[in-house]
Amino acid sequence: MLRHLTLTLRRILLAASAMLPAACTTLGPDYQEPSVTSLDDWKTDTAQLTSLEDGEAPLDLRFWWHLFNDPVLNRLIDEARHNNPSLRIAGLRIYESRAILGIAGASRYPQLQQASGAISYVNTKGHNGATPLQREHFSAYRADLSVAWELDFWGRFQRSIESADAAFFASVSNQQDAQVLLSAQMADLYFAFRTAEARINIARRNAEIQKRSYEITEKRFKNGEDSELDLQQAKSQYLATLSSIPSLEITLGQTRNAISVLLGRAPGDILEITNSDYQLPLISPSGLVDMPASLLMRRPDIRAAAWQIAAQSAQIGIAEADYYPAITLLGTVGLSGNSLGDNPYTDSLGLGPAFTWNIFDYGRIANNIRVQDARLQQLIEQYQGLVLQAAREIDDAGYSVTKTAEQDLLINQSYEAADRALKIANTRYQEGYAGFQRVLDAQRALFTQSDRRLVNQGQHISAVINLYKALGGGWVEMSEDQLVPEETINTMKARSDWGELLDPPHIEETAEP
Repeated sequence: MLRHLTLTLRRILLAASAMLPAACTTLGPDYQEPSVTSLDDWKTDTAQLTSLEDGEAPLDLRFWWHLFNDPVLNRLIDEARHNNPSLRIAGLRIYESRAILGIAGASRYPQLQQASGAISYVNTKGHNGATPLQREHFSAYRADLSVAWELDFWGRFQRSIESADAAFFASVSNQQDAQVLLSAQMADLYFAFRTAEARINIARRNAEIQKRSYEITEKRFKNGEDSELDLQQAKSQYLATLSSIPSLEITLGQTRNAISVLLGRAPGDILEITNSDYQLPLISPSGLVDMPASLLMRRPDIRAAAWQIAAQSAQIGIAEADYYPAITLLGTVGLSGNSLGDNPYTDSLGLGPAFTWNIFDYGRIANNIRVQDARLQQLIEQYQGLVLQAAREIDDAGYSVTKTAEQDLLINQSYEAADRALKIANTRYQEGYAGFQRVLDAQRALFTQSDRRLVNQGQHISAVINLYKALGGGWVEMSEDQLVPEETINTMKARSDWGELLDPPHIEETAEP
């Protein structure tokens, strides 16, 4: 009997589900890609930075740091992609969003599938009465299966799935954007470390030169050939150069520790970058092409913002569904009985539709729709501002690359002139044609130009890094073991039943909201 009732209930629910698509509608606006009209005619000036030879292939933006031809940097970025905590968190958020999408998808099925039951034993006995004592005992049992299925007449659940689906793809884009930021940050810190290291070497070499000058003036002063003024000036300049080294070493140590954190290591020495004779590369952007605004939209952070708009757009339809009644199919199958002989058991079957409709809401639903719409417009405005900011970052970085390259040519000429001036000043001083002050001035000028040349080279490299970062380069589709380490995956599987959700997610690279 119970099996017959269950089959009847299942047939009714299947029939209702077959009629459902024809009866339903989907409330709320469909997603529309926001437009940024201010960039309709915008194009970058990055094409002028291209240095391709005939037949040369453009640089792969996914691995733009290969431009520096530095194996150490390549290894550091690869290690950071495996061990960086922030990137791992971004990968875990993809799995979190998959689980949330699974919750939303479950709304397609009966929301209530509840089995309940009870068994009780009853024992009664009379006491202290005029009538004879009576005792009665029996057992009672009950089992029920209840099903409630709210039909998606107004698209509430469909919009929820759309919103969760868009949030999933937003998490994927956010992880890709985290790769972009990590690659650029590692490259920037790496060359900042190399620049600080080179500046320390320059300061020490100049200090050695100034020390020799100080020792010479000290001997000449003791022999009565130079004044004490020359001695004190030589000493002052030598000590001033020495005093600049500790602050550079502080910068070096802080940069080294920042690199360690990106690598997921404890602060300390990084054996991969202990070569103190490293020479900064002389590079310029390679393989860049003119980039219209349509390609700018492919930046991961901009794609993530578009997915967030799609997720919020669906929330309006969810809010509008509260205006209409919730129509539900209900079904209950029950069985109850007791141990009394005259009424062993009874079964029951209850079927039928039901609805609930909040008629008087005093503006709550309307205001909730307005809230969701305002949030949608905020995200659209944020998206437009993000696109404009991205265009600005590309132009700023490209301009910085051009100008730091121009400055490098001038500083090199200035350095060569300062080096020649020091040689002449030393010769004239030794021959007695000029005072020692000219030598000190020439030494100071050479040290300044040497340091400026290194600083500008570092700024030029940083500008190139910022340009590729602004273009959204430096991300790849990552496999399961790259999103989250295998050890972490195994820990999560041991702690909770993840089913298939920890398998590699299938992500369409060209997916759009």
